[in-house]
Amino acid sequence: MSKTDEKTATSKPKEFQAEVAKLLHLMVHSVYSEREVFLRELISNASDACDKLRYEALKNDKLMAEGGELRIDITLDKKAKVLTIADTGIGMDAKELSDNLGTIARSGTQAFMEQMEGAKSKKAESADGDNVHLIGQFGVGFYSAFMIAERVDVVSRKAGTRKANVWSSDGSGTYTVAPYDGDDAPVRGTSIRLTLRKDAKEFLEDVRLEHIVRTYSDHVSHPIYLEGRQINSGSAIWARPKSEVSDDQHKEFFGHVSGMYAEPALTIHYKAEGRHEYSVLLYVPGEKPFDLFDPERKGKQKLYVRRVYITDEAEMLPSYLRFVRGVIDSEDMPLNISREMLQDNPTVHAIRAAVTKRVLSELKKCADKQPEVYGKIWSAFGPVIKEGLYEDMERRDALYEICRFRSTRSEGQQNVSLADYVGRLKENQTAIYYLTGEDAAKAETSPQLEGYKARGVEVLLLTDPIDAFWVRTSLGYEGKPFKSVTQGGADLEQIPLADGGKDKPKADDASTTGLLTALKGALGDKVQDVVKSARLTSSAVCIVAGEHGFDRTLEKYLARQQGHGVISAPVLEVNPSHPLIVTLAERQAKGEDVSDAAQLLLDQAVILEGETPDDVAGFAERLSALMAKVYG
Repeated sequence: MSKTDEKTATSKPKEFQAEVAKLLHLMVHSVYSEREVFLRELISNASDACDKLRYEALKNDKLMAEGGELRIDITLDKKAKVLTIADTGIGMDAKELSDNLGTIARSGTQAFMEQMEGAKSKKAESADGDNVHLIGQFGVGFYSAFMIAERVDVVSRKAGTRKANVWSSDGSGTYTVAPYDGDDAPVRGTSIRLTLRKDAKEFLEDVRLEHIVRTYSDHVSHPIYLEGRQINSGSAIWARPKSEVSDDQHKEFFGHVSGMYAEPALTIHYKAEGRHEYSVLLYVPGEKPFDLFDPERKGKQKLYVRRVYITDEAEMLPSYLRFVRGVIDSEDMPLNISREMLQDNPTVHAIRAAVTKRVLSELKKCADKQPEVYGKIWSAFGPVIKEGLYEDMERRDALYEICRFRSTRSEGQQNVSLADYVGRLKENQTAIYYLTGEDAAKAETSPQLEGYKARGVEVLLLTDPIDAFWVRTSLGYEGKPFKSVTQGGADLEQIPLADGGKDKPKADDASTTGLLTALKGALGDKVQDVVKSARLTSSAVCIVAGEHGFDRTLEKYLARQQGHGVISAPVLEVNPSHPLIVTLAERQAKGEDVSDAAQLLLDQAVILEGETPDDVAGFAERLSALMAKVYG
């Protein structure tokens, strides 16, 4: 029986939350090549506990009366094979021990489990790295202790209380929480005691542990002691001069604030002086965090005031920059500022505006000078950045400079800037043309593009959901309005055909007008109108939205959000130079009924949009009748 058992009252075992039990099974039974990550995660948690106590002590200085300095201690009992990581931070009471260590209160838990299991199906070497990289990212760092421990005992005393409690588990599916009356209980804070597995003896060696701490946790601002000797620098990395911080140190600190183990794509490190003084150390990740589009996700910038931790969800940047991680440390804010006061504090507003401007400026600099790096950033976060075009009109011009888009001139995965686009405007072109859609491949083959391609006019292909919204509120770029190629008139007559080409012969105006009237009469309220098309060159028909109202893509999004599939009737455009239309015009002029042809033309246009005709059975019947007539 361990010392912890001897000094602990018995407690009825409780079962882990189902997700935790499954997670522990993976932790215990998987083989990891980088098990050392557990120490980083436990030290990170200990550092957060110290930060939280320092913040709470601003309102109640008695919390710091007992327990000494804020620190983290690592001690070894080689004979008992026990490694202990202790802190003098905020501590936990019995309920918090159960809530925090028996459940994972994170919306991304299931996603984490799926990625863990997906990684297991790969080669062993690949799986090790993938799983390790996920541990911190998904907020399950504490459970990584079970990679090296056959038993974990967490003894904790919450600051300002007299009772200590112990949480214990062997990772088999249950845990206990009970009062702890041992004289080795912390006066304040938490002590995590790991009884190591037989294959984890390396973590009882001082040299090994010191190397791990210096590699992963040297930036931690609280002193870390190994057997009574401080082994980290203990200074805030963001407060150091930029020239004194190495790339490796940035990588490790980025891992600390983001839970990601890759290198950041972009580092923004500076100190602002003047009316407001503050230090900034921010990182743009090179890959998406799993909860990027979680509607409840908040900003991940940590806020400090003169090195005193305030909150790690300060939202010091607008929501469309929510992927940026890091620290902002103010010299001007009051130390007793609360999280609630952050929304109304004028200093916070000034810093938020200035930092946002700097981040956008750094992104533009990266786009101009390191296009390959920026290409990866845009690939990961472009849809989020474009939210700013809809939400932040004040900074829209700055956002235009960093936005990139696929277009009919894109090669491979290359994107174009608006400056590139405007620089390629054709003679007499007065607008920036775009096509919204839900799939890039389908957008590229849309019949509405035919007339623009024939004239060499570039069209932006906008296939992110936010695109359908921001283009409606935009006033344009460089004096050129944005115009949809799938809504209203095409306005192409004034732009000459490429390579001196000529328009194809058309049916005479009288025949075409008669056909349009007949088609409209046959289709009734299924369409808003039937008109000649200036945008089609090879297809017979297409559908577009009316001049006024919503783009069809936007209507589809809104219809889904409102729980119905009803959208406005389209305008049917017909190509007067297409052989089919010429023939139909001639036959209609001779008195032939074109009702079935009208419905087939509309169904064809709907199918070209990637949609399903309203009456599938009717479409099949009409098509069968036509084929029987042709081949019968």
